[in-house]
Amino acid sequence: MAERLRLALAQLNLLVGDVAGNVGKMIAAAQRARDELQAHAVVFPELALTGYPPEDLLLRPDLTARVETGLGELMAATRGIDLITGYPRRQYGNLYNAAVLLRDGQFQSVYYKHCLPNYSVFDEKRYFAEGTGACVARIRGVPVGLTVCEDVWEGSPVDEAVGAGAQLIVNLNASPYHRNKHLERYNVVGGAARRNRVPVVYVNLVGGQDELVFDGESFVVDAAGRIVWRAPSFAEGLYAVDFECAPDPVPVRGEIVPERSEEDSVYEALVLGVRDYVEKNGFNGVVIGLSGGIDSALTLCVAVDALGPERVQAVMMPSRFTASISLEDAKAQAAALGVRYSIIPIEPMFEAFLAALVEEFKGMPRDTTEENIQARVRGVLLMAISNKTGRMVLTTGNKSEMAVGYATLYGDMAGGFAAIKDVPKTLVYRLAAYRNARGAVIPQRVMERPPSAELAPEQKDTDSLPPYAVLDPILERYVEQDQSAAEIVAAGFDETTVRRVLRMVDRNEYKRRQAPPGVRITPRGFGRDRRYPITSGYGRG
Repeated sequence: MAERLRLALAQLNLLVGDVAGNVGKMIAAAQRARDELQAHAVVFPELALTGYPPEDLLLRPDLTARVETGLGELMAATRGIDLITGYPRRQYGNLYNAAVLLRDGQFQSVYYKHCLPNYSVFDEKRYFAEGTGACVARIRGVPVGLTVCEDVWEGSPVDEAVGAGAQLIVNLNASPYHRNKHLERYNVVGGAARRNRVPVVYVNLVGGQDELVFDGESFVVDAAGRIVWRAPSFAEGLYAVDFECAPDPVPVRGEIVPERSEEDSVYEALVLGVRDYVEKNGFNGVVIGLSGGIDSALTLCVAVDALGPERVQAVMMPSRFTASISLEDAKAQAAALGVRYSIIPIEPMFEAFLAALVEEFKGMPRDTTEENIQARVRGVLLMAISNKTGRMVLTTGNKSEMAVGYATLYGDMAGGFAAIKDVPKTLVYRLAAYRNARGAVIPQRVMERPPSAELAPEQKDTDSLPPYAVLDPILERYVEQDQSAAEIVAAGFDETTVRRVLRMVDRNEYKRRQAPPGVRITPRGFGRDRRYPITSGYGRG
């Protein structure tokens, strides 16, 4: 066994389906790891060649052909350094989520992921067969156990690898972000290390993929489960980690990047999610309806931090119900952030709609119909700007609104991506305060005035909803924790309020099904996480 082993951990932002592009990034990282870092091996994330999650692309035969071609190019271009990487591998008529050790153009070891997650955002049993048996490969004489993501969470594959002689565990990951996910990872990985008395190398993907954000934050724990090295979150990088190998491998303590605060990590997840969705899908930029309210104010900040002010356009679309302070605050924020700012009054279009519908509505009182017309006029204008400029509409609705249906289909829900779709309203305020602490750009009274859709005279959100300080905890218990009405009431909430809120959540599934995707920052985001029927009698009981 050599006296020292150096691994290079490649925390990369990869594009699902772009095998050639991903392989190019991997080759560049491997050559740099070999030539600049003098690493003995470079470790890539789970399914690195295809990106994660490839979903039904895995069912296409031509993807397999592209993977095989890319793998050949990778092996040919990276002699002189060992590669540990993940990719989908067809063998014996099955498709496996594989981790392989490649050395000088040859396969040295192949491992098939044992534990296939099939919950939350994961759907791996749809595509992959389960692997069996431990895989222990030698790198500079060190017996290294290969595992993939969920294997370390369920634990037995790590135990099997150590039982087969592994003295160091390498775990390839595509672990998506949600609030406080890093703490869960540390507990799980640290527990596996302590249980088996071996160090564990945890390499994670970084980047946005539709609603998922992968935060990176790769790390190494020693045999006592203590973190001895940690990479930055939400950023690509190639990092060297050393192990003293006499007699057993012991990681050399390195830089441990400080943990982010909750607000910091959520904000950076939103920024990365928006940036990658816009750039990976080839949009010129984004256009946002800026209302003078807190949600659009936070969304504008995220967009500018993600893309730069030159790629962001803000449009104020006042009606007869828009307060003068909304106009003033929207203009002030747009100026502070340096974005293009337009004002398009919707009153003439609103009047035209009302005039066209006067006979249809004859004898009927005004209600939310007229409010929704205003929202839909705004949606038409934003989509027209999007079509003409190639800038995607970034919607501004938050999770509290999406949960109870306090949003207009084909109005404020119209757009390509929903930046704060998974952010509860109370967290919106915290994030706005966090962003202002980095540089004040949101006018203070935007954060202080009562929230309002400004679609009716003197309207406030509390006319239709409980205060958000009451609503959000109820929604968290129902949506994220699956508590029943009785359990929520037993926790101290008013029964009438609870049952009203739950009815609103249940009957608005049809709206959420038609909403654009948005950045996921909780364990139960609306979309891949939470799949409820639209037509259901469940809420009638």
